Amino acid sequence: MKLQIRLSQTLILASSLLPFSGPHVGSGFGREGSVTILPIFRTSLPAEQFQRNDFSLWSVLKQCIGKELSKITMPVVFNEPLSFLQRMAEYMEYAWLLEKADQAQDPVTRMQYVTAFAVSGLASNWERVGKPFNPLLGETYELQRDNYRIVCEQVSHHPPVSAFYADAENWNFHGSIHPKLKFWGKSVEIQPKGVLTVELPNHGEAYTWSNVNCCVHNIIVGKLWIEQYGTMEITNHATGHKSVLTFKTAGWFSKDLHRIEGFIMDKKKKKLTFMYGKWTEFLRATDIGSYEEYMKTNPHKFRRNDKKKSDDGTGSASPAHAPRKNGDIDGAANEKNRLEEKQREARKARKKGKEDWKPRWFEQGANPFTRLDDWLYSGGYWDRNYEDAVDIF
Repeated sequence: MKLQIRLSQTLILASSLLPFSGPHVGSGFGREGSVTILPIFRTSLPAEQFQRNDFSLWSVLKQCIGKELSKITMPVVFNEPLSFLQRMAEYMEYAWLLEKADQAQDPVTRMQYVTAFAVSGLASNWERVGKPFNPLLGETYELQRDNYRIVCEQVSHHPPVSAFYADAENWNFHGSIHPKLKFWGKSVEIQPKGVLTVELPNHGEAYTWSNVNCCVHNIIVGKLWIEQYGTMEITNHATGHKSVLTFKTAGWFSKDLHRIEGFIMDKKKKKLTFMYGKWTEFLRATDIGSYEEYMKTNPHKFRRNDKKKSDDGTGSASPAHAPRKNGDIDGAANEKNRLEEKQREARKARKKGKEDWKPRWFEQGANPFTRLDDWLYSGGYWDRNYEDAVDIF
């Protein structure tokens, strides 16, 4: 069986998700009486993203070489008006691939769709040079659509750990991420440590993987560009099938830029399917018999898709996001400082009272399939009582 998934190269504009021209309805329509309620779209932010020529990046970054950036206070001008929790919700842009996986009748085809979903979650990173705001401890973000919902929570501050749980009628998707960022003089390296899990209950299957590393090149001068590199190994814990993809390293002008390729194998490591593509554009799956032909020819290149309108996600945002969204750098910096000071005071109060922070919707434990450390959804979020919510803002 041949499978082809095409990723839309769309620009995320201060939202968690973008409508995608697949069988999934991006925003959904509702009815109240006889009046149709249409979604409201924005086509751009009130203020443009910063330009490196507007200020001296080097004056800020020269003290950060070789250090972990999450431990360093960065100027708010580096931030895009989103929190990392909202960025995690962008995994759901191609959630319809999981519906396709559930509908597939054989494990190899299901693995193809799950692999496509895992790769598609990286597509929105292309041309994203702004850093998301660090969520406050206890901050949550939710997003609901007609066919799925997702809740995210910042479960730890030092080290920063974000957890999420998404569910639909025929699948659930969950994980925790504790990203590490390092500055190396000319580039920033992002290591998205953590385990991601997809469960397909109708088939009794669970798939796990970790994302590959990301590097933003030419931070100071030159053409900014992003590459993902490393090996992504997706395991079906029920059947033993594995999908192993290599994200190739490349220079800006290299033909291998963004290239990925790999195989789906059975539990005996027999290669069943060859997969290739670009994490920014498309992923193809073909039989092993076509592999030799592929090696002698160039894969078809798709043209870039038109940019789609974006949809504001649901859920609350940090007060620092709004002024940053409107281009008010000073206002955003003041709000950021206020929130950081409030976090420090809350931490001192807990220490004085000998109280430990306890996440509300997730608890730390072993992933049931990998046995690795993870944060597991404890339930109850969608039936919560707002009256006992903690004021973190």
